[in-house]
Amino acid sequence: MQNPSKYIRPCIRALEPYSTARDDFKGGIDISIWVDANENPYPTGVNRYPDPHQRRLKEAIAKLKGVKPENIFIGGAGSDEAIDLTYRIFCEPRVDNAIAIAPSYGVYQVAAAVNDVELRAVALRPDYSLPVEELLGAADEYTKLMWLCSPNNPTANAFPHEQILELARRFDGMVVVDEAYVDFSTEGSLLPHLASYPNLIILQTFSKAWGMASLRVGMAFSAPEISEIYARVKYPYNLNGPTQEEVIRRLHTDIRPMVNEIISERLRMERELPGLPCVVKVYPSDANFLLVKVTDADNLYDYLLSHGVIVRNRSRVKGCESTLRFTIGTPEENTRILSLLKDYPNNDKTSSSAT
Repeated sequence: MQNPSKYIRPCIRALEPYSTARDDFKGGIDISIWVDANENPYPTGVNRYPDPHQRRLKEAIAKLKGVKPENIFIGGAGSDEAIDLTYRIFCEPRVDNAIAIAPSYGVYQVAAAVNDVELRAVALRPDYSLPVEELLGAADEYTKLMWLCSPNNPTANAFPHEQILELARRFDGMVVVDEAYVDFSTEGSLLPHLASYPNLIILQTFSKAWGMASLRVGMAFSAPEISEIYARVKYPYNLNGPTQEEVIRRLHTDIRPMVNEIISERLRMERELPGLPCVVKVYPSDANFLLVKVTDADNLYDYLLSHGVIVRNRSRVKGCESTLRFTIGTPEENTRILSLLKDYPNNDKTSSSAT
């Protein structure tokens, strides 16, 4: 069994974290005057610093996810903060490298560039399945991270757990599994395997199924010694107080009806899109979106845009040529999209003039 601490950069392992104003206060005394943190003393409602350790929110998430609070890091920029910190924790700039499947979420590459870390892209198979041996073959003694997005963005498919766990067993480094879309997937989460695979980091977010994209809250679940390192490296107050309280409140919401409707609408779109002349192929999806190969991605994108519908043009991404990505909308929105796509062959002049 891998010891994840050995992959941490020595300077990070030795880092003394910033001590916030109240870290030394352990409670047990009724404090009525707070003059330790140079805050404005007048009660504006947001004049006090938030809990830098997000204790109440971690307790709520732990209960929801079936893990312990010490397994949780909470990021204030969705999963992107955790992605950036993961490079900082494990990869020595200009020395170490990371591996990622391709095509996949673009922030892995952006964060690698920001941290001056080489990212080695390993192409998915033509059917977008996971190339296990190729991923392992791309690693060398300086490879510290492997990024796997499952369900993957933009291909929408989830990878079998057995394959991901095989990589975690065989890869001499940290395997980071981004489960942003897991609530829409029949494959389910790898969280139950966390204790058995200490070199596994699982990213999740409240931006998708939970409908909190505007709040920008993401999570990294890992072995306690790794979560503790995330806590050391993050900036002290990375998640504001009102957001912490709002997420706690919203965690009492039953999201299943909303998720079930999105899945139902996804299945509807999967049934109806292939019958349209402009659609070449609809790829299988375990997410809240569909990757669709079309006859003319650029013109179709502009045509939809001219009618007030914005989709994601993925046709310039290697491996996704001639594709558009459709997020699943409300039933009314999806009906409108289908109607526009049905009319598209009769609007060639309109679509051409929009380019």
